[in-house]
Amino acid sequence: MSQALPDDAPPVHDLIGIGFGPSNVAMAIALGEHNTRVGGREPVTAHFFERQPGFGWHRGMLIEDATMQVSFLKDLVTLRNPASEFSFLCYLRSKGRLIDFINHKNLFPLRVEFHDYFEWAAAKVDDMVSYGREVVAVTPLVHDGVVEHLDVTVRSEEGLEVHRARNLVIGTGLRPFVPEGVERGDRIWHNSDLLRKIDALEGTSPSRFVVVGAGQSAAENVAHLHRCFPRAEVCAVFSRYGYSPADDSAFANRIFDPDAVDDYFAAPESVKKQLMAYHGNTNYSVVDIDLIDDLYRRVYQEKVLGTERLRFLNVSRVTGVEERPDGVRTTVKSLVTGEETHLDADVVVFATGYRPADPLGLLGEIADRCLRDEEGRVRVERDYRIATEPDLRCGIYLQGGTEHTHGITTSLLSNTAIRVGEILDSLLDRGVKSASDEARPVAGGAGPAARQGVFRN
Repeated sequence: MSQALPDDAPPVHDLIGIGFGPSNVAMAIALGEHNTRVGGREPVTAHFFERQPGFGWHRGMLIEDATMQVSFLKDLVTLRNPASEFSFLCYLRSKGRLIDFINHKNLFPLRVEFHDYFEWAAAKVDDMVSYGREVVAVTPLVHDGVVEHLDVTVRSEEGLEVHRARNLVIGTGLRPFVPEGVERGDRIWHNSDLLRKIDALEGTSPSRFVVVGAGQSAAENVAHLHRCFPRAEVCAVFSRYGYSPADDSAFANRIFDPDAVDDYFAAPESVKKQLMAYHGNTNYSVVDIDLIDDLYRRVYQEKVLGTERLRFLNVSRVTGVEERPDGVRTTVKSLVTGEETHLDADVVVFATGYRPADPLGLLGEIADRCLRDEEGRVRVERDYRIATEPDLRCGIYLQGGTEHTHGITTSLLSNTAIRVGEILDSLLDRGVKSASDEARPVAGGAGPAARQGVFRN
C-alpha cells in the first residue's frame, strides 16, 4: 500500500508544465476550458514554469514582413475546439482587425501578428504560469517502492522553490544549432539572434555579411540584411545548387494531418524513415517560392544595373570561421573543385536550424526509469507519454522531441491543438489523482494564483 502524504507536504498539482511556449500555452488553454465544463469529471489542477521574464517565441526572427508558413486555422485551439474564445479569429476581433484580415484574403498572417496572438492568449491564462522561474531538477518521491509524485525544484531570483506534481508536461522547445567548432559571439550569430544583435550595428557601415544555410530562415536573413544595409555585400553560402522550394501542395500537406500521426506511430521503423525522406521537403531546408523568386529578382536586377552586392556561393561549405576584433574571416570551400576562398565579413550568421532539447535532461534519476528503443531513443506512447518502468506511475508527457515516434509535426504548430487535447484525455483516462492522495483532500481549480511558491489548489 502507498502511504498518504504527510499533512505538512506542499500542495500537489495534477500537472506541472516545464516551459511556456506555444505548446504549453495551448495546454493551459485546454485545461482551463476543461475546468469550466467539468460536469462529472474532476477539475485538473496545473501550473507552468517559464524561465523567460515573459512570453516570447523566436523573437529574434520576427522580421517585419515575414509570414507564417501554416494557416491561421492551425492556431492554439481551432482544430481541437473551433468554438474556443482563444482562437486567432477571436484575437482579431479583440484587436478590431477581423474584417480587415478577411478582406486581405490570406491564410498566412505576419509572423509578428501571430506572435502577438500568442502573447494575447498567454495573457488570458497567466494565472497558470510563473515567469522568471527555471526548473532545475525533478526528484521522485518513493513510497513502498512506487513513485506517484514528483518534486519539481524551481530557481528564481528569490531562491529555490519545490513544487509537487502527479504528472509533468515538458515543453522546453528547440535549441539553436551551430556546426561543431563554431562559437557564437559578437560577430558570429545564430539566426535566432538576428534582430536582437542587429541593433548593435546601428550607426556603423558594415561592408559584408555572410549567411550560412539553405532553409527559410537563411533566405529571410539574406533578404533582410540586403534590404537593411544597402551598401553592404550579402553572401549566401549553402551546399545546394540553389534554394529548394517548400512543398506545400494539398496532398503533401496531409503529412501534417492528425490522422497522419496515427499512421506514422503505427508504421514499422523502415516506413517511418521513408516517410521522413519523402516529405522532409515540406519543412526542412526549404524556402517559400515567393521568397525564392524575390531573391532571384534582386540578383538579376543587380546584374542589369552593374552593382552586384547579393552573392550566392552555392555547392560550397563553410569550413572555418575566425572571429577578429574588426570582423570575421570565413573560409568557404567549393564542393566541386575543393578550392578554398577567404571572405572577411563584419558578421557571419549561421541559419543552421534547431535541435530539440534532451527530454530527459531535467529528470535526473527518473531518466533511469524511462524506457528506450533499440536505437537508444526514449520510448514514447501514442498519448505523448514517456514509457516508463511500472513502478513510476507519474505521467511524463512530451511536447516536442517525439519526431521519431510521432512524425514531422512534433516541433511544428500544425498539430499543437490536437496534441494537447490528446494529452488532456490521457490524463483524465489515467485518473489524475493518485492513491496516496486519498487521505489528503485537494480542492479543484485551474491553477494557483500565487507567484512565490505558495499555491492555492
